[in-house]
Amino acid sequence: MKRQVLLRLLEEYEPTLEEVQFKVAMLKFITEHKDCFERTLEVGHITASAWLLSKDHSHALLLHHKKLNRWFQLGGHCDGVSDVLAVALKEAQEESGIQGIAPVEIKPAIFDIDIHWIPDHKDVKGHWHYDVRFLLHVITDEQIIQNHESNELRWIPRNVDKLPTQELSVMRMFKKWQAF
Repeated sequence: MKRQVLLRLLEEYEPTLEEVQFKVAMLKFITEHKDCFERTLEVGHITASAWLLSKDHSHALLLHHKKLNRWFQLGGHCDGVSDVLAVALKEAQEESGIQGIAPVEIKPAIFDIDIHWIPDHKDVKGHWHYDVRFLLHVITDEQIIQNHESNELRWIPRNVDKLPTQELSVMRMFKKWQAF
């Protein structure tokens, strides 16, 4: 039953042309794997991310991931929690140090989806992340506090020349934000 909420959110989501294959594959993956929210599912698992905007929506926060050595949006593993929005909020709070974060009210609720490969690292075999992304924003005047998972946190303006990566999924979310 836990999976039904995510299946409904995905059914409501209108993907971009680039995301159509992700939506089809995600729906199939969730339907076939009752344990899709568990990190222990070795083939892959559902993750949740946040495109986090500043209070005035003029900047988005990116994280330079320590383990993967690349720039990404904030996010992480569901670890058995099927409420992907709650996971995205928790991850954004943990990785930014900001507690005052809330969803930006959009319809449908999902902002972006992506499926990407995570390579072998130490004792963890390579696997797929089926990532559901939400548009969140800061609702307080708190400052970011970097944690152990990142090399750097950076607020970026709506200027594509300031974007520190050409990662396709990050570029896609950046373009959606520019059009927002």
